[in-house]
Amino acid sequence: MAKYLLLKHYRRTGPAWVPGTDIPMDQWSPEDVTAHIAFMQTVADELRESGEFVDAQALSPEGTWVRYDGEGRPPVTDGPFAETKDLIAGWMIIDVDSPERAYQAAARLSSAPGKDGAPIHEWLEVRPFMAELPPTVTE
Repeated sequence: MAKYLLLKHYRRTGPAWVPGTDIPMDQWSPEDVTAHIAFMQTVADELRESGEFVDAQALSPEGTWVRYDGEGRPPVTDGPFAETKDLIAGWMIIDVDSPERAYQAAARLSSAPGKDGAPIHEWLEVRPFMAELPPTVTE
């Protein structure tokens, strides 16, 4: 078994972008939001039943980029703002037997219903957890 992080991306550009499927959730009806959340819960329950679910969370569209700017200096921040091209909406961690199984789970999540019940065809980035940390340099 290997752990994978499934990052849920709402993309608004790119060659495989499906126009009309990127309508922000704040423009959906309450019924559409409820259906979407119920679908995500159903997929999580299916993965729990198979022993493959680890954790999942939705993310707020707001965020801030932060970086170190030197000893004794405050952190540098940029934002908050949501990048309009690519927005990470949430994540799920699964523990599965193969990359192909991780891709299957990601594809199922991609079919979640959106506005008016249409599949949103969202992009999911499938990232394996590192099995081992890289070796450290010792003296």
